[in-house]
Amino acid sequence: MKNFKTYSKKLIESHKKSFLEYLLHFKGYSELTVKTYSDVLSDALKYIELENKENTIQWNLMAYRLHIANQNPKTISKKLSAIRTFVEFLNQKDFNLVLSSDESIKVPKTLPKPVSESQIKEALKNADELERFLVIMIYSLGLRISELQNIQLQDISDQWIRIQGKGNKQRDIPILEQTRKLIEQFIEKNDPKNYLFEKNGEKLSQNSLRYLINKTFLRVGIKVTPHQLRHSFATSLLNHGASIADVSELLGHKSMATTQIYTKLGSTLKRENYLKSHPLCKGEL
Repeated sequence: MKNFKTYSKKLIESHKKSFLEYLLHFKGYSELTVKTYSDVLSDALKYIELENKENTIQWNLMAYRLHIANQNPKTISKKLSAIRTFVEFLNQKDFNLVLSSDESIKVPKTLPKPVSESQIKEALKNADELERFLVIMIYSLGLRISELQNIQLQDISDQWIRIQGKGNKQRDIPILEQTRKLIEQFIEKNDPKNYLFEKNGEKLSQNSLRYLINKTFLRVGIKVTPHQLRHSFATSLLNHGASIADVSELLGHKSMATTQIYTKLGSTLKRENYLKSHPLCKGEL
């Protein structure tokens, strides 16, 4: 039994590298996401418990779940999901591996925190040319930071921009006239060769782009991430009458259920505005 467990563990560990390469090159995951998967698996494999049962290898997650039990429920859920994805990959290679103690945990859906339109306008007033361009690109197109980084010149037309999303899924987003003019000016001034955002012939890193956006908003006293700008894109559209189906497609969500969280946010904002505005709430009657 000991030899079985040792052999099976080494066999599973030996496929970790090919799994990470699969995520990076076939699924199109970002390098940061792949590193997260790598860290989770390295940690989980320290607590791996295997049994040979009914012609299957059973991986009992109980020891690992006890190890991460004090972490945030959302973090635990993501780590278990990473392990499930790894097991699916192994089973495609005829491992016949089954997880036990794999019950899902309930994760409360948290509302995103968008940046207000007034805050974005204030930040743009104080931004330099590149910072302004980056903020407008994300806010007017609803991009993930990885999608912004990977825009190629060949993806840009007069009215549309083709985005390479998660899992190499493509989507076309209409370009606003203001954004189109900024793109043309940026290309003319910087003369990129392949990617829209380049330095020394290489595309800029996500960390570089993220830093510039963060700096733009810190200058006016608020901390804002690129993903918050993406949230702001979605909530602005929904609050101004766009359909949830259209917003879902523009964001590149697999399911409209993911987009529906923004409708809850819209309701929350309406309630907050109501409580601020109604005379009974102000004690005026």
